[in-house]
Amino acid sequence: MTQPIIAVRHLTKTVQDAGGPLTILHDVSFDVFAGQTLAIVGASGSGKSTLLSLIAGLDTPSTGTVHWDGTDIFALDEDARAALRARRLGFVFQSFQLLGNLTALENVMLPLELAGRRDARAAARRMLERVGLGERLGHYPRVLSGGEQQRVALARAFVVEPAVLLADEPTGSLDHATGERVMALMFDLNREHGTTLLLVTHDAAIARRCERRIAIEAGRARELSAPAAVADAG
Repeated sequence: MTQPIIAVRHLTKTVQDAGGPLTILHDVSFDVFAGQTLAIVGASGSGKSTLLSLIAGLDTPSTGTVHWDGTDIFALDEDARAALRARRLGFVFQSFQLLGNLTALENVMLPLELAGRRDARAAARRMLERVGLGERLGHYPRVLSGGEQQRVALARAFVVEPAVLLADEPTGSLDHATGERVMALMFDLNREHGTTLLLVTHDAAIARRCERRIAIEAGRARELSAPAAVADAG
């Protein structure tokens, strides 16, 4: 069987709150294979975003681990995980996470410059033109609409040609019509680049556009639709 691009193994996350230990995720296991689209769904507070943060190595589990292409990311120190993220992952967030003191072009150039790409300006310009913002290159986030800001965020995520795109409620700050346009663009870009997509969403219609859906319920994961050769959620 082909090695999964992401293998989640027995992840548990427990935190301390005023009432004592609180388990957010319990013994979550599943595989994701290259090129798949996977939606992680569940009620507010179910642990969806926590799971995505663990998969990205932005948070650490209480038990269990995550492998990227066979590498146990929690066997690495934070600097090594950050370097691996920069090479392998793209991110799209509900709150856009654009730098307010940089123009649209500069925001998209930033990850390329950090990677030492000499063609950062030209590549960023091409990607912004691809998402329909060729006339907004010099605009700052504060003068862009929510939909435009999310398109800049998509351009920034895809310009580095990541193996995996992680999207956390990417339409959560947008009205329905704008969200529909942004999601259509995201899926188009995903197909064009052959990216593996992990999408956290509460929107059932968006989730149904993915090949697979995993529901987080009471801290446990359950596969709602599993193609052949893919392990069930633990």
